[in-house]
Amino acid sequence: MTAPALDAHLRVDRTGFRLDLGLSAAPGEVLALLGPNGAGKSTALRALAGLLPLTSGHLRLDGTTLEDPAAGLHTPAEERPVGVVFQDYLLFPHLSALDNVAFGLRCHGRRKAAARAEAQPWLERMGLAEHLAAKPGTLSGGQAQRVALARALAVRPRLLLLDEPLAALDARTRLEVRAQLRRHLAEFEAVAVLVTHDPLDAMVLADRLVVIEDGHQVQAGTPAEIARRPRTDYIARLVGLNLYRGTARGHQVELPDGGPVLTTTEELAGDAFVAFPPSAVTLHRERPESSARNVWQLTVAGLDLHGDQVRVDLTGPLPLAADLTPAAVAELDLAPGAGVWASVKAAQTHAYPA
Repeated sequence: MTAPALDAHLRVDRTGFRLDLGLSAAPGEVLALLGPNGAGKSTALRALAGLLPLTSGHLRLDGTTLEDPAAGLHTPAEERPVGVVFQDYLLFPHLSALDNVAFGLRCHGRRKAAARAEAQPWLERMGLAEHLAAKPGTLSGGQAQRVALARALAVRPRLLLLDEPLAALDARTRLEVRAQLRRHLAEFEAVAVLVTHDPLDAMVLADRLVVIEDGHQVQAGTPAEIARRPRTDYIARLVGLNLYRGTARGHQVELPDGGPVLTTTEELAGDAFVAFPPSAVTLHRERPESSARNVWQLTVAGLDLHGDQVRVDLTGPLPLAADLTPAAVAELDLAPGAGVWASVKAAQTHAYPA
């Protein structure tokens, strides 16, 4: 078994908050840290970069220990083989794109001419050959992001850290730059760690996701595994699923505190999750006469446009979200406070052990 290129246990104690997170990654792997605001994603990134010392734990990269508080070892940020792309890119406004990329190389001891000669191919690789002399203020958001990425990669880091690298882009540019970034990360031979709150960025760019809540890992796996089997309400909302936890007895899952019983196609026993997408929910104004095994009487709590669908939030014995077309919402005359019947076929649910 190949030893991990990144082997870390990040323990950081701050006033009122503790990060306690284990991370490992293979060479060439892209790891995404995903979680709500305040979960500890940025704290983890700063600790990896050396900008925030560990309280305890360790950080090893390619078998070399960069930090071990118990041994009194802390490698300064500038001495770590780490490249960072910050959320706002932090390009020097008075320097050209070429000199911005060369700056990182000069910090590693290259002379000016050698640094510029080494920087140019990186900008050309990013499709910026015609913008070598351009100042950051004249570049588009996508171009500035690529300059920042070229600067981080030019020093040939063994660990690449990306802090919300697409957050500053508008929706149209984000789509294009995300595709470009995916290609560049696929070519990167060392470890990349991406911090984001955007599930699409994480799903598209990462090989593996680590979901953090309150400073701890709550779930880890491939994007497909996370999307199919969420284990917290935060993850379920992130991937667009209704999620419930209860006790399974055969094809039925009983929710706690006398809640409803959900019928599923899977046969389980013990603690279990049940998930289904909002698109699986059908709404009716009268109790439906259908084959659906799961039927509940609920109340409309709110309606929001969600892409080309209307997301209907429902309260009652089983709070859930349903996605309908605007035409269906109009036909049902839905409004906050309206009473409805919701149904979900057992075949459209997914049950799995908790």
